[in-house]
Amino acid sequence: MARRRRRKRKVSKWSLGKKIGVIAGSVAAVLILAAAGVVASKYNKIEKIEIEPEVLEISITEEVERKKGYLNVALFGLDSRNGNLGKGNRSDTIMIASLNQETGEVKLVSVYRDTLLKLSDGSYNKANAAYAFYGPEGAVALLNQNLDMDIDRYVTVNFNALVDVIDALGGMDLELTYEEVVHMNNYCVETSKVTGKSYKKIEPEKAGTYHLNGVQAVSYSRIRYTAGGDIERAARQRLVLSKIAESAQTMDLATVNKIIDSVFPQIATNFTAAEMLTYAKDYKFYHLGESMGFPETRSSKTLHLIGSTELANTLSSNVAKVHEFLFGLENYEPSDTVKGIEKEIKNRLASGYYDVPKEVVNPGEDKENGKQESSNNKKPSSNDSTSNGNNSSNGNNSSGGSGSQQKPATDVFEEEFYYGDE
Repeated sequence: MARRRRRKRKVSKWSLGKKIGVIAGSVAAVLILAAAGVVASKYNKIEKIEIEPEVLEISITEEVERKKGYLNVALFGLDSRNGNLGKGNRSDTIMIASLNQETGEVKLVSVYRDTLLKLSDGSYNKANAAYAFYGPEGAVALLNQNLDMDIDRYVTVNFNALVDVIDALGGMDLELTYEEVVHMNNYCVETSKVTGKSYKKIEPEKAGTYHLNGVQAVSYSRIRYTAGGDIERAARQRLVLSKIAESAQTMDLATVNKIIDSVFPQIATNFTAAEMLTYAKDYKFYHLGESMGFPETRSSKTLHLIGSTELANTLSSNVAKVHEFLFGLENYEPSDTVKGIEKEIKNRLASGYYDVPKEVVNPGEDKENGKQESSNNKKPSSNDSTSNGNNSSNGNNSSGGSGSQQKPATDVFEEEFYYGDE
């Protein structure tokens, strides 16, 4: 095994892609409220879904050393219509939060949900399938087995909870492209229907900076059908969550209490009340550091029976980057388990295991959603408008006010994809 050396890493200023808040802002709220001494009376509002110790032990590879001085927690964000936080829901957001208990720094790794990884039953699927099939137990096991982690604690939040949090904080200002405004308005229909919360449609639809309420901000974070797909959606989610985390630092107790009453019923965890109190007493010592996406180097491919997938190039090298990032371990040597998973994925791809049979190929069919696409129902291309919130020299002006600007094509009843785009 290669020698492991710790090196000091400079903490850079947060960039847009690196400003990931603690999941759904709710974890931060938990700590603040606990420090205020009222978590004991609120704890029974949280759903407790335990993880079998035997399952955890099996998922943690023997070669993996327990990370002393670190608290590693799995964070999951779900889209649940009925409030169920167990299996049956695909985890739209998957993160690893690592708290350095000596420095108080919290680093986060965002695992792209479409990444092809090995599930606890030995099958291979998208990362978010683990939660759907086996709940938090299977999702935590997936992170341990595929990333050489030793996680035994998790927090799951229903993304609907964000609507209540954002509204309680007074909303947020976000810069939107023309394309994002169009899609956000479409997503707001379903978000409003599911949460029972109202919103005001942005009209006219043009690029600019807007003050968004909870329904709008959550809908913005759910946008998928722009250039960059799920990668850009993850960036939008990070931006929204970072703004929540920033606002949470200045909340008064009355606001925190209001948020907790509405949010706690939409949280599941296996943290005990005593553990929450233990970590909460030092919450002012914690600070959000850098973050990264996993896999950092990757390629995209559509696989038969799985759909659009992110493939790590390679799994071992990406796992090594995670351990260097979180724990300062240079030249980290991934376990034989990770190497075996990498080899199996490579063999399957090379053998044509995931190739789409010619007899079922239909260019007009969206395999993931089972819907037919036509020229009037295409996903908008990056040429429809500027690809980010800044001015672009090769596209329309960000003001979006030109009458000649083409409206991006959207999926029919796009709001249906809010919860069912898998």
